[in-house]
Amino acid sequence: MKTIGLIGGMSWESTSSYYQLINQEVKAALGGLHSAKIALVSLDFAEVEALQSSGNWNQAAEMMIEAALRLQAAGADAIMICTNTMHKVAEDLEAQIDLPLLHIADATAKVLVNDGVETVALLGTAFTMQEDFYIGRLARHGLKVITPIEAERQLVHQVIYQELCVGKIREESRQVYLSIINGLSEKGAQAVILGCTEIGLLVSQKHTGIELYDTTAIHAQAAVEFILN
Repeated sequence: MKTIGLIGGMSWESTSSYYQLINQEVKAALGGLHSAKIALVSLDFAEVEALQSSGNWNQAAEMMIEAALRLQAAGADAIMICTNTMHKVAEDLEAQIDLPLLHIADATAKVLVNDGVETVALLGTAFTMQEDFYIGRLARHGLKVITPIEAERQLVHQVIYQELCVGKIREESRQVYLSIINGLSEKGAQAVILGCTEIGLLVSQKHTGIELYDTTAIHAQAAVEFILN
């Protein structure tokens, strides 16, 4: 069994979902007392968020690289960044480590393409919804990506940072998200990417008939496939 290295803590709530999902799938595959071999570096999200807010992506990249090198030294066979937004510095990280990076957008795009989806909506932080590091990565796989209008992007972003990342789950926010999802479907989206690892804590498939793709679950499954391959 291979060892997966997780850069987590962004936020710890979603990282706990990664840990649970990966171990559940490894146990289901191997049975008995088996669990996943995981190395984890969990960062202080307050420090990461401060760098995001100030636009100091160079220092944010250094933080990710340091974490990845610690995981490499700990014996990890591959690295995963347990958040969508920090994939903004993924290429900087890849240039400094000797291990493969399992990119969350690549894993998500692979599932979408296999399911025959061509046009997909994207929800996430403002960084993820507005910048090319994520949308462009999806486009490489032939996907057309739709995002909410500016005012809706700000609402989605605020709920993530002010509520979900501090463990608050509010029904009012869920209804706002579902309204935005419905609007994106009306604009031609065949499905919606939950492109922030916290969104799945608020909205899941039971809340809507529109197909949702939870990047946390997809990324975790990619980890399991790597571990067991």
